[in-house]
Amino acid sequence: MTAQDVTLATLITGPRVGLREAAIAARIDPMLHTAVILEGLPDGNGQLQTSSDHPLLHIVRIAPGCMHCIGNLVMRVTLNRILRNKPQRLFISVASDEHIAQLREFLTTAPYDALLTLTDNLSLQA
Repeated sequence: MTAQDVTLATLITGPRVGLREAAIAARIDPMLHTAVILEGLPDGNGQLQTSSDHPLLHIVRIAPGCMHCIGNLVMRVTLNRILRNKPQRLFISVASDEHIAQLREFLTTAPYDALLTLTDNLSLQA
């Protein structure tokens, strides 16, 4: 596996969907194949809604709920589908940082440890 096969992943937390979307939109490089997993429904003002027609951007929304507490099933299925397309960048946006350590741990175990390189978390305040 080469460095090109590894996806650079960032976890973004914050209670407001719009703030998380704005933070992600500001970090998207339009030249890179980027995937975004967003927890929560759009608030109607999200910056990623207008970006969804970008050919290198893939956005998936997951219903609100702790991704760690729900047994990781939704996260695992969503992540596996996204990683099949080998994005260069991945942003995972969650509302609460309560279980962010467990989510990071999940993402650093097999098979994800060979597929992802995690960056520092980005925590946004309301």
